Amino acid sequence: MRRADKKQAEETAELLGRSHLAIKKMLDAENRAGAMELLEQCQSCAISLGKGIEASQGEGSATVALLEGYCELVYQIYEKVGRLQKVNSSQIHNALAKELISIGISIRQDIQTRREAVFLPYKASMWDSLESIWRAASQDPECDAYVIPIPYYEKNPDGSLGQMHYEGSLFPRDVPVTYYGDYPFAEREPDLIFIHNPYDEYNYLTSVHPFFYSKNLKRFTENLVYVPYFILEEPDLNSKEEMEHIANFCTCPGVIYGDRVIVQSEKMRQAYVHVLMKHLGGRGVRRRDLERKILGLGSPKTDKALGTKREQVEIPMEWERIIRKADGSAKKVILYNTGLTGFLQHSSRYADKMRDVFRVFWEEREEAALLWRPHPLLENTIKTMKPETLEEYKKLVEEYREGGWGIYDDSPELNRAMAVCDGYYGDESSVARLCGEAGKVVMIQDVENLQR
Repeated sequence: MRRADKKQAEETAELLGRSHLAIKKMLDAENRAGAMELLEQCQSCAISLGKGIEASQGEGSATVALLEGYCELVYQIYEKVGRLQKVNSSQIHNALAKELISIGISIRQDIQTRREAVFLPYKASMWDSLESIWRAASQDPECDAYVIPIPYYEKNPDGSLGQMHYEGSLFPRDVPVTYYGDYPFAEREPDLIFIHNPYDEYNYLTSVHPFFYSKNLKRFTENLVYVPYFILEEPDLNSKEEMEHIANFCTCPGVIYGDRVIVQSEKMRQAYVHVLMKHLGGRGVRRRDLERKILGLGSPKTDKALGTKREQVEIPMEWERIIRKADGSAKKVILYNTGLTGFLQHSSRYADKMRDVFRVFWEEREEAALLWRPHPLLENTIKTMKPETLEEYKKLVEEYREGGWGIYDDSPELNRAMAVCDGYYGDESSVARLCGEAGKVVMIQDVENLQR
């Protein structure tokens, strides 16, 4: 039985107890009709409770047997009251209370509970930020885990919601996906909800469907858990500038509304607590509450990156053609990552830098293979924030793909690219830090420096 259902069963037993008191008062006042009506309601309530328990626990439940005995007692009392026989209201109340005490004990001790955990990724490429937690939950015999990809929208330049996307079909084959419209949140009230998008309406580029904003999800669970989809540079806790930068990530709605926030390290936990105390301390938030809320348990992204080996991934034939030399030996594969921050900071030079990188790797194509993996939101970022450069970017992508000498990877499978590559080149990013964690050579590009 779900914990929420068990709690409801306990509340139903408490309701029956209050009804028993009301029955006693009616009998004392010679209101037999009212007492009989309440007895009918008690029996209906007990029958409904028994059916629910039997549906979750199966036949032979000790609690159901006790409820059957309770219903028989209620029927006998009903008949006695209806025949206008003399009744002792205290004896009736005590008899009902005795049965109900046994039922309450049985609900608490005999009914086994299961947790229900719901995972709400929005982009398949960011699933690695939740995957290891989901795998642990799905292997727990006392937990039912649901992966429910949620829809998201591109945002128009004016901030309104634009085209909707749903990536439920892009998740790994071994991940069972539940369609978001088929899960009744208000009815199920899951024990845990995990999210990796913390921004609600405040992201300039995309927005998950408003139903899935953290402030709304909080209505349906007592444990909303936010796990960042990114990994940040480990902070210097004594640097005011770094603390101000981290504040952008610490004060978003997912952190504020979340009951738990899982961050990449103990040092990052300390940074979150420090920043949140600065921003929320004046509102009565206590440090010890924040220290319980923020957990430095590590990022699932790191679990995935370190756990994925080259021999475990399926490499497309098109990739094999590019990463192998004519004699069949392997080339050095460099993962080229172009991110959002780099583009926004250097938009006037960024295309020139990319062309320069492509030229260098084309010249070295016999010895090295370039695996270009743009940030999944890069094109939408350009469309929203630098629309005048969109056509140039699209032309660059088209020329690269048609050239056929390098790999273009816009799939959700980041860890396949990481497993295949020997090193990283590109913007400072979570991917760079993951490659470093995995022991890859990491090189950060200087957009202003062109190799002429």
